[in-house]
Amino acid sequence: MKAIQNYINGELVAASSGGTIDNYDPSRGVVYSTIPDSAHEDIAKAVEAAEAAFEGWSNTPKEARGAIMIKIADIIESRLDAFALAESTDNGKPVKLAAEVDIPRAVSNLKFFATAIQHFAAESHYMEGIGFNYTLRKPIGVVGCISPWNLPLYLFTWKIAPALAAGNCVVAKPSEITPMTAYLLSEVCKEAGLPKGVLNIVHGLGPKVGDAITRHPKIKAISFTGGTATGQTIASIAAPMFKKLSLELGGKNPNIIFADCDFDKALSTTMRSSFANQGQICLCGSRIFIERPIYEKFKEAFVAKTAASKVSFPQDPEAKLGAVVSKSHMEKILSYIELAKEEGGTVLTGGERVMMDGEYKDGYYIRPTIIEGLTFDCRTNQEEIFGPVVTITPFDSEEEVLMMANSTQYGLAATVWTENLNKAHRMADKLDSGIVWINSWLVRDLRTPFGGMKNSGVGREGGFEALRFFTEPKNVFVKSN
Repeated sequence: MKAIQNYINGELVAASSGGTIDNYDPSRGVVYSTIPDSAHEDIAKAVEAAEAAFEGWSNTPKEARGAIMIKIADIIESRLDAFALAESTDNGKPVKLAAEVDIPRAVSNLKFFATAIQHFAAESHYMEGIGFNYTLRKPIGVVGCISPWNLPLYLFTWKIAPALAAGNCVVAKPSEITPMTAYLLSEVCKEAGLPKGVLNIVHGLGPKVGDAITRHPKIKAISFTGGTATGQTIASIAAPMFKKLSLELGGKNPNIIFADCDFDKALSTTMRSSFANQGQICLCGSRIFIERPIYEKFKEAFVAKTAASKVSFPQDPEAKLGAVVSKSHMEKILSYIELAKEEGGTVLTGGERVMMDGEYKDGYYIRPTIIEGLTFDCRTNQEEIFGPVVTITPFDSEEEVLMMANSTQYGLAATVWTENLNKAHRMADKLDSGIVWINSWLVRDLRTPFGGMKNSGVGREGGFEALRFFTEPKNVFVKSN
């Protein structure tokens, strides 16, 4: 059984307490490794190491910092198969998905920010006859990065890459549910020659490790991706300490399909936007609104394709869906399906646990589920389920669908399907959403701002937005005479 270790001051070490936590393979429902049961003592050691490393790292030329980050990315890329298998085993997702999406995107994150920092320019403002101002952007110091379990290495690197590129030192916590690729990353960092203390990875439970990161007075900024309730807790602790905060939280995203859409493209992409990664992506379109003239036609085709989607063990090359991440999460998803029935919904397909054979008989599998007949404001349509469950609802006008789409506490992403350009622009303008895709889904340009409105978060990640977050601006005025 693999024993995962913390990465503190360039060394792989156990938790100070010596305690461990079981790590489950969700495809089999069995323990396959352990992680350190870390606490505030381990965070204190990580912060001490990061502080000691900060002066050297922040004064390292940005080109040299970038070269080390690119070396890390190249090693990960050279071990794509091993990283993809580790991600799949930890998370339950198909190996093919991890190999095509998760690990390549992690590589891209590192390479993008390694070079983006070289194009991150300062501003100047000339005052006629008086002088001029220029803006310095300096790294903050020690920052905390807390990432989720759904896209483990993908989102872990999305946070640490801009922080490191900007010259900060990082104390990072991966999810205790999916720690393996973060551990493999720590091994790669040692191999690539990342200076000691620049990146510290501390494993453990949120109430211990995440809380210690949030409360530590020498950690000056927190970047968190996860549930809205946890984000509220972090904000309640960090805000009075005047820490910088970037919170990427929940979503209950609308997928709006007009009658004038390209039907086949809308159907095939809706399959992805509904059930990719077992529906465990904050950007999935879990509320599908279909204009009434094509409602029955779309419903019939969507149900047929969904019913034919193969749920299987992650190494099955024909698997469209694998296991959900944990037993408790599976039970939560199934409880929402029962709630939908109580609220008057009809399950058109799915709605049940899939029982596999042999070594996978105890895995956490759920058949992809489509539910209709619910009101737009019921709990099923308002609360984040984060699984392979979608609802479908007909609509008759732009005004009606906008009202339903904007009715939740969330405002992360939305998708609009129409061949009418004016309609597309009108909808994009009026949707309460940080991201709007027109006739597409999950097309990501790493230069663009990423984040949500309302309870979907605070701040933006991506591109220069991330580099601005991980730096402090300082205005300097120079008198000209």
